[in-house]
Order: sequence, then structure tokens, then C-alpha cells
Amino acid sequence: MRRPDRRPRLAEPRTGRLTERTVDSFTSMFPRAAGVLAPLSSLGARHGIGDLGPEAYRFVDWLEAAGVTWWQMLPVVPVGPGNSPYASSSAFAGEPLYLSLQRLSEDGLLPSSQLSGPRELRAGNVRYHDVRAFKEPRLQRAFEAWQGGAGDRSDYDAFCDRAAAWLDPWCEVAAERAVADGGDGAAASERARFLQFQFDRQWGALRAYAAERGVRLMGDAPIFVGLDSVDVVARPELFRLDEGGAPEVLTGVPPDPMNEDGQLWGHPHYAWDAHRADDYAWWRARMGHQTELFDALRIDHFIGFRNAFEVPADAENARGGAWAETPGEELLDAIGDELGGLPLIAEDLGSVTDEVHALRDAYDLPGMRVLQWGFSPDSFHAPHRVPENAVVYPATHDNDTCVGWWRGLDAGTKKRFRALSGGDGRTVASTMCRLACNSPAHTALLQLQDVLGLGRAARTNPPGTAQGNWVWRLARRDLTAARARRLRDLLDATDRLADR
Repeated sequence: MRRPDRRPRLAEPRTGRLTERTVDSFTSMFPRAAGVLAPLSSLGARHGIGDLGPEAYRFVDWLEAAGVTWWQMLPVVPVGPGNSPYASSSAFAGEPLYLSLQRLSEDGLLPSSQLSGPRELRAGNVRYHDVRAFKEPRLQRAFEAWQGGAGDRSDYDAFCDRAAAWLDPWCEVAAERAVADGGDGAAASERARFLQFQFDRQWGALRAYAAERGVRLMGDAPIFVGLDSVDVVARPELFRLDEGGAPEVLTGVPPDPMNEDGQLWGHPHYAWDAHRADDYAWWRARMGHQTELFDALRIDHFIGFRNAFEVPADAENARGGAWAETPGEELLDAIGDELGGLPLIAEDLGSVTDEVHALRDAYDLPGMRVLQWGFSPDSFHAPHRVPENAVVYPATHDNDTCVGWWRGLDAGTKKRFRALSGGDGRTVASTMCRLACNSPAHTALLQLQDVLGLGRAARTNPPGTAQGNWVWRLARRDLTAARARRLRDLLDATDRLADR
């Protein structure tokens, strides 16, 4: 049901056009729900990294048993430097390592004898080098079988037509890189197309399975793309580049108490006038593609929809940067027009201003609250200060696990935690999950590591570090029926149980 629209009419600052905010939002999807944050890569699949095979279906079954509505993932685009899903070579393509070899075998593209991997890949953290060494030859063998006529081709042409705007440049770049390395460009192009088709098939099957069980998929859309991404190569006019193709300014965020030099991300900034002249077609296509994969999206660094931090191109850190305005209203209008709604969550963390909050609220987008930051005096993130139109996390993928967080706290913060929650270090993870679920926020998202009560070794990503991130993986034995029942009881008691 569409909620009454009480949002104001806002003047477009650059065009003067008045628009009515009448699109549906994430807020209207469920009155009160809960989800689990778990990267696809973190599942315990047998070939060294979580994938779109049996363990993903098993995880959906576990979420259904626990009464969970949302499975939030990190970006599923090709991972970039440091194996980061936030430094991808494409805003559209899927990561081939997430393809299930078992599904390829079931489709007649890979003999079952190829499925027996090294024992060391079956458990433990993701070792990306070893995973690639095992999976790449098998993906190549599946491609060769496809070239020989094996496999189901019924939807291939339809997929290639539907995805042509991003798929053709993706395959062209694959061909160019193969030729540069002395390889066969045509074969590389067709292989890239084949892998993306298989990703689309396997993803569609998993999403349909989840939907049948009342589990919705939530994605994550980084606001920027990398300089070496296909998006920049294919449409350089959409980015602020000099005549040699180098960024005029770089992305980042200013210094804060945790980062005295700020953070220098290094992406190119958008050429907003070029996007405006094209009616934001690239953004429309990008968000449209993401909603083919997911039911809702978290917009990473939503602050960038109001203003973006520009750092000189030759800078060694972000201390010399400055904020510049961005056309957030125009962009959100275009996305809303394209999608017929705004199923978005605003990651409004960091250097948030009143203007950022005003933009978020004008479009009825829920912001984020992180409880680990809620136990200092007058904290914006305190459990009792969480508003209804918000998504509350005990911790995000950038935070320590709750167990690890507790071990690093000072005595005063521990005292406030005990006084507010009634918990202590022995129960910190379950207490934080309870605080989130018991909060007024319409959506509570629990990091899987905190549902399992794991320590610092299970942390997903310490920001500002380049090594050892994005590797934590679930142990298959951890997804027990008893844990599902305990989580279901919590969601039932806090009125967040999914209505199947």
C-alpha cells in the first residue's frame, strides 16, 4: 500500500522545475522487518568462496526458518584491488567467481569429475588467489563446452539484447585486454559474454527461490566507479578527466577523529553537466540493472548526492580537499522516474550536514543508525534516539564485530553500555541484536557475525587497510536450527517476524 505523500514540493535549484515526490519508497515496503547482512562471498561453499550454488539456497532456507525478511549483501560486481567489491571494474557486471560450478555441471557444461576441489578450499577464509587458480580453468572448460553446443541457450539472445548497453563495452574491453596480452580477442569477448549470461541465469534462479520463501534481496551500490572501470573507458565524457584521461580531481572524505589524513579513495568525479544533458541515462540504466538483481538498494556514501569531496589529483592524502555541490534532487528524480519508485536506503554516515538530511527526508529515504556509535554522550546513534524511518545496525561491514568492539572499549563506554542495555561483555553480541530489534526503526539489519557471536577475527573490513579484508567465511556448522529458532523468537517478540 502506498503511504500518503506528505513530502514538500521542492524547487530544482538548477532548472527551476517543481516536482511532486509521489514515488513509493523503501519505507513503504514493510512496516517493521529485520534482515541479516552477509556478503555472498562469506557463505561456506565448497570451492573456496561463497557462490550462487547450494549453500546460497541453504542460507535462504535458514533465513526463512528464522523469520527474516531481508538478506543484505555487499556489491556483487567484479572485485577490484585488495579484493574489494567497492573498487570494481564495472558497475553492471557480476563477479564470475560467484558462479556455481555445480550449477554449471547440472547444466551439462562441466563434468562432475571437475567438482572435487582441494580440501583446503572447503573451509576457512577466502583465499582469492587459490580460488581463482581452481575456478578459472573450470570456467574456461564450461565456456568451451558452451562453444561446442552444450547448455541451455533459450534465453541467451534475450539476455544479450537486454544487457547490450553495458555488456557490449564489457566484452569489448575483455577483447582489447586479451589482444594486448597476445591472446584471442574474439574468444575473450565471447567468454566474457558467456560468463555474464551464466551469472544472470544463476542469480535469477536464486532470487526466484528466495522470493518464494518470502526472503527479499538487498544490494549495495557504491556511488563512485574506478578510473580503470569499463564505465569510464566506455563513457569518458561522463567523468571529470583531463585531455590525457587522468582525473582532474579525486574522490575521498575529509579528516575525522579516526583518520587524521582523511581518506583518499582515488575515483574520478562525475561530470554532472554531461549527465544532465543525457537526462542521467547512465544512472537510470545502472539503478535499473541493480533492481533487476535486488528488491532494494543501499546507496553507499549518500552524502555524495548532496555534495562530494574533491581532492587535488596530485595529493597524497585528503587533507587538501574541499566540498562541491552535486545535483541530488535531479538525480533522485531521474532514478525515481526510471524505477517507478525509490527502494533505496541512504548511507548517511560521515560528514553529514543538515542539507544531506533534508535531501534524504524530502524523498522519504530511511537513513542509517549504527549502535556501536551510540554509547557516547549525546550520540546521534543511541538506541533510544533511533527514529522510525531508519535502518538500524548493531554494526555494518566496516565495523568490528560486536565482540571485538567490546574488547576495544574504554571503561566509560562500557559503563554506559551496561547502564543502557543491561548487558555486558559476555552477552554483547546478543544484547546489541536485541537493542536493534527492539528499537523504533522500521528495519533492523544484523551482521551475520553478530548473530553468531563471533570475535574480531571474523571482521569483514577494517577501513583504511589494504590487506586481509573481505575474506571471512561462514562455517557450515554455524547455521544451526537452534540459532534460527532463537533469532525467530527475537523477531517475534519485537514484531519483526516476516509475514510469509
